[in-house]
Amino acid sequence: MSQAGNIKLTSLSSKGGCGCKIGPADLAQVLRTLPPAVPNPNLLVGTDTSDDAGVYQLTEDLALVQTLDFFTPIVDDPYSFGQIAAANALSDIYAMGGKPLTVLNIVAFPISVLDKSILADILRGAGDKVKEAGATLVGGHSIDDKEPKFGLSVTGTVHPDKVRTNAGARAGDKLILTKPIGVGVLTTSIKKDQLSEDETARLVSVMSTLNKTAAEIMEPYQVHACTDVTGFGLLGHASEMAKGSNLGLLIHKEAVPVLPRVRELAENGFVPGGTKNNFAHLEGSILYPEHMDQIDRYILCDAVTSGGLLISVAAEESDALLGELISAGVEASLIGEVTEDHPGQIKVTA
Repeated sequence: MSQAGNIKLTSLSSKGGCGCKIGPADLAQVLRTLPPAVPNPNLLVGTDTSDDAGVYQLTEDLALVQTLDFFTPIVDDPYSFGQIAAANALSDIYAMGGKPLTVLNIVAFPISVLDKSILADILRGAGDKVKEAGATLVGGHSIDDKEPKFGLSVTGTVHPDKVRTNAGARAGDKLILTKPIGVGVLTTSIKKDQLSEDETARLVSVMSTLNKTAAEIMEPYQVHACTDVTGFGLLGHASEMAKGSNLGLLIHKEAVPVLPRVRELAENGFVPGGTKNNFAHLEGSILYPEHMDQIDRYILCDAVTSGGLLISVAAEESDALLGELISAGVEASLIGEVTEDHPGQIKVTA
């Protein structure tokens, strides 16, 4: 008999979802000590711009897209956790303009402590989401660990000429975001029993939604850069786009969609450590309005799990793309533009 109803998965980890990433400052400190990668003419996208996935060209018209993502429980329901973890990993493929092909499960689970049915539910949730993506599970690897962790390694394909990176934005582009933010604050609140069942269900729906529809819709448009918003928050991933493109981004705070109750809960102290780390790491890269309070700054840096795509699209096509996304049920919003001012930085307006 499953113990899922008696176990709070989120209580088994001090951090959850993409909020358990090693912070960007610490990660940068480690990575800068490593020798540079050996150049390879077939490697179209590597580690240089902190992109969402690697891209390796096989032939003139075929390239592999590879990514790996796993984390500790973000919600208490095992099936939902599996769905969210899978959607989050698959998102990297979509952000690169690719289509997921095969996946491998990555499992860490206290097999002698928790009922095996909990792990079965996690895998079932992930499997259903992989099936929805049109990908195929080909295997995986598991270890016995006191702290549950789950995710996927995903391989996809893309035409070499259609790769989307986070470093190709052009001045004048408009910025479209395809999911609301505030996930980190809300998932932290789940651990403290601050969300109702309906609020939790709404949050799970956002995190478990694939970016497949958004990626397919944007394919024929003049999208010059794209990234998915996850653990480093909206401003963290936008900052990578600004630096990679050597241009400035202008983000209108009032246009950024935020999930209900996020500000209220943040004011009550439910701001995750990952969000605070993001904010500290971005000091000097973000130009905030002087009158913007700390809570709003935290929300824009909030550590997201399985967030939306941040799309830099040609201005003349932005209205059409936005309209098509919304018509298809994507929670898309136009939140800013790309400028030649303040290269490598983000200016926030309120």
